[in-house]
Amino acid sequence: MTKKQAAPTAPAGLDTATVVRAALDLLDDKGAGAVSVRGVAERLGVRMNTVLWHAKTKGRLLELMADEIVAGARLDALPGPWRERVEELAHRYRRALLARRDGALIVAGTYAAEPATLHYADTVLAALLEGGLDERRAAWTFWSIQYLALGLTQEQQALAAQDGEHSLAGALADGTYPALARAVRHMEGEDFDGRFAFALDRLLEQPSQEG
Repeated sequence: MTKKQAAPTAPAGLDTATVVRAALDLLDDKGAGAVSVRGVAERLGVRMNTVLWHAKTKGRLLELMADEIVAGARLDALPGPWRERVEELAHRYRRALLARRDGALIVAGTYAAEPATLHYADTVLAALLEGGLDERRAAWTFWSIQYLALGLTQEQQALAAQDGEHSLAGALADGTYPALARAVRHMEGEDFDGRFAFALDRLLEQPSQEG
């Protein structure tokens, strides 16, 4: 007769929040390419199985990291008017992505149905619905804002990692692409906040009309 095995218990002295913080510290130090279960375990000075207790896979670890990054977009002290509220939330979201090295890359690569992410989405959608958008338009406007924030911020963070060196101007030197050549200083402009505000304004323009 074999002994009944005891159910596994969580490792003492370590919780999921500590694991996620260590993963985010690793992200800030070395970038998204260095984030792994092994890397987090080494940073904490524990075995990989200990990390896997709290995050069953690397994918799960990335989801928890993404949710913690989004938690940086605070939901308090928001403006009253719905449109100002959406704009403020969108800017807070982008700042939360920028607060972490490769933050946009981590969040864009996950679909984290976790508390901070859900609270943020619910708050934005509530404002859009309050503004008179129907459910489909509110949902699609929300996604459009997310894609804008994630895509633009990934570009900004990738450019920073390359020491701010653009490559477009050199590719246009022979005159093959005249329209691009005319607009190149705006195409390569580093006013990311201005570009974000411009696009966000277009997304929220005349919300009651179907385009």
